[in-house]
Formats: sequence, structure tokens, C-alpha cells
Amino acid sequence: MFRVDGRIALVTGGSRGIGRACCEALAEQGATVVVNYVHGENAAREVAEGIVARGGSAEVAKFDVADSNAVDAAIEDISKRHGKLDILVANAGISVDSLLLRLKDDDLEKLWATNVRGAIACARAGGRSMMRKRWGRIVFMSSVVAEMGNAGQTAYAATKAALLGAAKSIAREYASRNVTVNAVTPGYIDTDMTATMSQAQKEQLATIIPLGRTGVARDIAAACVYLASEEAGYVTGQVLRVNGGMYI
Repeated sequence: MFRVDGRIALVTGGSRGIGRACCEALAEQGATVVVNYVHGENAAREVAEGIVARGGSAEVAKFDVADSNAVDAAIEDISKRHGKLDILVANAGISVDSLLLRLKDDDLEKLWATNVRGAIACARAGGRSMMRKRWGRIVFMSSVVAEMGNAGQTAYAATKAALLGAAKSIAREYASRNVTVNAVTPGYIDTDMTATMSQAQKEQLATIIPLGRTGVARDIAAACVYLASEEAGYVTGQVLRVNGGMYI
């Protein structure tokens, strides 16, 4: 169950954290995985080489999702070399925290370019191949703050909330070609983004999560594998919350 044998999967921002876990989980279930990165080539190659060492299939692809031309060229190349692109996990994202009164326009633009425009550009480019083949799975990586908000993260939350509207709209556009589009909203996950939190902060955070702990990247990867599978073929335009009950 939830196998993706023979599928070609692209995970943007796949060199670390949630992206890395998604690459590894999809490969374990049989997909050939393309590990995207824009910085950290060594980390991306480490992910791909680890997958190959365990008997899977993987390669790396360097491009910046904020550059639409680069996205188009990279996804066209992947589709031509492999004959298709079946699965897209639009995971690449950045975070800039700031109270609204101190928020800089440049930071807002950077967040929008990567988190929103980048994800939509990938869905547009990837959708061409998927619609030709009449099969595809697109997963947008949003966040729990998109739904519940968080002080100091107005801009970040806005970009992640935008992905929910995008996923629902694209789901309606692509559905006739058997291409599903969904979003995952992770809660607080132990990744580089939360590594700067103190132990006291993490303990305080755990008190507001009903399951009493922060999540791990594999929790999110499991949700993505499900949404990418044949078994999720009747699930589209949905938001899958993986947050330990932090937002219900």
C-alpha cells in the first residue's frame, strides 16, 4: 500500500529537513527521486547518494524556484529525460520572522517569490507533463501558521496561506486530467528552522500540542507519500494537517 513504483518525483528544497525526508520516503516506496537544491550541493548529493546506496534511484537538480525560467527549463529537462514527471512536492521555502511594524518590503518580496510564486511556477511547469500523461500528484508544503496565525510571522503565514488557495484552485483546473493537488500543513517539526529554539521554548511549545511533542520530518514525509500514491487518487483540493493536534 502507498507504493509509488515507477513514478518520477521532484522534491524542491530536497537537500535537508522535511524535503530530505520526503525524498527518502518516496524513494523507499519505489519512486525515482529528483532532489532539488539551490544552495548546499553537497547536502543534496548526500541525499541522492544515500538513496542509491540503499537500492533506490535518485539524482540532483540545481535551480531556484523563485526563477520561473529556471523552473521551466529544469522541469522540461526532467520530463524529457524520464519521459514524464509524476509527482511534485513543492517544499522549497524560506522563513523571515518579523513583527509587522518592523517588516521590510524586501523581506516580504523574498518570501513571496520563493514560497508562493516558486510553488505555483513548479505546479504550472510540472502540470504540463502530468496532464499529457493524465496522471499526476502535486503536494504544496504549507504550515500550521497558515491556518492559526502567529505573532511575528505575518508575512510567512500569508505566503503559506496563499498556497492553500492555490492548491484548491489548481485542483479544480487539473482534475479532469487525473492530476490531484493537495496541501500539507506541518505543525512544529524538528528541522533547521526550529533548531534555534531554546530547550525552554521547546518545552513551552510542547504544552500547547495535545500529543505533547514536536514532530519529526518523517511525520510529514509519510503524509506526502500517501498523497502521492494511487490510494489517494480520490483526494484533491484538500489540506492535510500534521500538527499533533496543535490546530484542530
